[in-house]
Amino acid sequence: MPEHTSAPTTGRPTLLSQRLTDGPLPILGAAMLWGTTGTAASFAPDSAHPAATGSAGLVLGGILLFLVGRGSTALIARSDGRTRSALILGALAVAGYPLSFYPAVAHAGVAVGTVITLGSAPVFAGLLVWGLERVRPSGRWAVATVAAVLGCAVLVLGPDLVGTPAPVHPLGVALALVAGFSYSLYAIIAARLIRRGHPSGAVMGTMFAGGGLFVLPLLLCTGVAWLATVNGALVALHLALFTVFLAYWLFGNGLRHTSASTATTLSLAEPAVAALLGVALVGERLPLVSWSGLVVLALGLAVLKAPTGRGRAG
Repeated sequence: MPEHTSAPTTGRPTLLSQRLTDGPLPILGAAMLWGTTGTAASFAPDSAHPAATGSAGLVLGGILLFLVGRGSTALIARSDGRTRSALILGALAVAGYPLSFYPAVAHAGVAVGTVITLGSAPVFAGLLVWGLERVRPSGRWAVATVAAVLGCAVLVLGPDLVGTPAPVHPLGVALALVAGFSYSLYAIIAARLIRRGHPSGAVMGTMFAGGGLFVLPLLLCTGVAWLATVNGALVALHLALFTVFLAYWLFGNGLRHTSASTATTLSLAEPAVAALLGVALVGERLPLVSWSGLVVLALGLAVLKAPTGRGRAG
């Protein structure tokens, strides 16, 4: 079915709506789905290794993305060596995220691990884009990123700021930085391939199916008996269907019209969703300082989400 059946009568409102739908909003939608990860993973059986939990979701979700992504098989069969190398590197980066993020959260705690991972990702993305593509991040992106990272940190670390700070595990911090770099790297690779004209579904499906293959040995080695339990199966299905398949389908569509550096900053909406879910579903309470961080985070994301009259993104 064609996307547009008639010409618009007024160009500017239609263009404005299309830019919001094709760019920031799908990425924010993906971030909201990612925000359910921590709540869902908390229901996994104790026998499930932290890295195995995320790996199971990646394996199943990657297969779904590959099967649904139009042109995934053709992308592998007909690509040149440069594109295939980029896909392999992207798949390795995809695999590196769950292998580092979930253990980082286990060692450093959910709050610290999430803040360092998501807070470092936009910085890594901006530096990688600057170094690889010689595209200097805009001042608007820098201001929005600083505000969003600061708001994210205050939101998540608010309880520690008004209470007794928990000790920080160096290994957890290092793993969180690896996760942030992995996320920014595969976001940049995906954005570059999509902007070369490859279908977003095929790019995301190929990279995530490849990432699933890379983590499959670890999943098998750590044991899969927990997947046979009701809780284990439901957690894996939730991670696969919502935080991998649907989230990265939205993310890939958003990358067609949004720079990778901007996309990683918009992803900072994830901890906001996670915090609100904790309040609504788990009964957690946030101090006033955390709510103020949420406001700052929302303002930073609003700066990026608001369209501009110029074509340059992020």
